[in-house]
Amino acid sequence: MSPKLRRELTGLAFISPWLIGFIVFTGLPFLRSIQLSFTRYDIVRPPKFVGLANYQSLIFDDQVFRNAAVVTLKFAIISVPLGIFCGVILALLLNANVRGISVYRTVFFLPSIVPTVATTAIFSWILNPQIGLVNGLLAKCGVTGPAWLGDPKWALWSLMFMGLWGVGNSMVIYLAGLKDIPNYLYEAAIVDGASPAKRLFKITLPMLTPVIFFNLVMGVIGSLQYFTQAYIMTNGGPEDSTRFYALYLFDRAWRYADMGYASAMAWVLFLAIVVLTSALFGTQKRWVHYGS
Repeated sequence: MSPKLRRELTGLAFISPWLIGFIVFTGLPFLRSIQLSFTRYDIVRPPKFVGLANYQSLIFDDQVFRNAAVVTLKFAIISVPLGIFCGVILALLLNANVRGISVYRTVFFLPSIVPTVATTAIFSWILNPQIGLVNGLLAKCGVTGPAWLGDPKWALWSLMFMGLWGVGNSMVIYLAGLKDIPNYLYEAAIVDGASPAKRLFKITLPMLTPVIFFNLVMGVIGSLQYFTQAYIMTNGGPEDSTRFYALYLFDRAWRYADMGYASAMAWVLFLAIVVLTSALFGTQKRWVHYGS
């Protein structure tokens, strides 16, 4: 056995637990879901081939599916740009060279590492209409707060507001991007008499666009799969105002045991993510700047 082949086999042996786990728990279910999407399958009885009936029902007959898609797209369109804006602003503020800045960075980053379930439980109390912190503060200002999670007009906005709690995660990435911007660009701009605003819009933001693009793509993918917070806090209510696509998919699979239909929904979601991600990559040449 040659030394090169021996090294390759040794490497494969070391990563084999991961490879086996990926194939068994991800690869095979992934392929199996394609087959199930063309069947009617309720776990109890064997799958029955129905062709494109699941997809046809999704697109033409299922009003809940259309509503869930609209809710998810609305959430993505608003929450992703809002998260990027807040993350960039926070990173710019925490990029200042002041005393104790590492403490402030840590404080703003900590919420992003709190488990999602714990964060959701905290916000369920904060947004409680009777004893919640938000309505309590509003009451002291003479304002009667709404039933945040119980009002169809406010429930989705409440989840968007809660999403800003974890903006520290993207903030760290933006900070790393800011540190990579060469100082000589700022020095040259100062010599040329550029104002702070011009340096921000002509140097900082253009040089930060690769990081913004990365967070944009990851944000869109994550928002289209938004599930945990809605499942715990509202379970799709009130009046389906927070019934996200992933939540409806979960209900079809595990509440109604309609695995074939849920598999078709999963593949529609997968294709939507592929299309949107490809579209975003198609636009990067117009506004994402690499290098100096």
